[in-house]
Amino acid sequence: MATTFREAKIADLKYIVNVYNESIPGRMATADLKPITVADRKEWFYQHNPTTRPLLIILNDKQPVGWVSLNSFYGRQAYHNTVEISIYLDNKFQGKKLGSKTLDFVEENASRYGFKTILAFVFGHNTPSIKLFENHGYSGWADLPKVAELDGVQRDLVILGKRVRN
Repeated sequence: MATTFREAKIADLKYIVNVYNESIPGRMATADLKPITVADRKEWFYQHNPTTRPLLIILNDKQPVGWVSLNSFYGRQAYHNTVEISIYLDNKFQGKKLGSKTLDFVEENASRYGFKTILAFVFGHNTPSIKLFENHGYSGWADLPKVAELDGVQRDLVILGKRVRN
């Protein structure tokens, strides 16, 4: 199966929101507690730039299976070489190495997009995502204990990082 990536279009926003909303009930991938709407994400969509901060649709055999976004870290100029990555896969396509292929693509295109460091913000109980990043050479750069509360349970946030080019 060929995994490819293309720039997201505004017409994809409904799909992006649907995949994101699929992740909310599992309480593993997002701190949102209730579904979001397309209107909620329009501004976020337009903050992406295909040249430096892309929002990409992940395709497997030309079928959309998820999305990946690269966002500016902390919004200050000194951090322009650092991105925060978010990968969301359609529930039907999880566990099929698509997250790994997505990380490979993003890292291989770091110079094209103009960044040197990738950060991933992952709940401490999200073992599959932590393993994904660790298997790609990311290490724990910060542990923020009990900063989130999901259904009355306090959860840690782990920041994993990797320098992908000098």
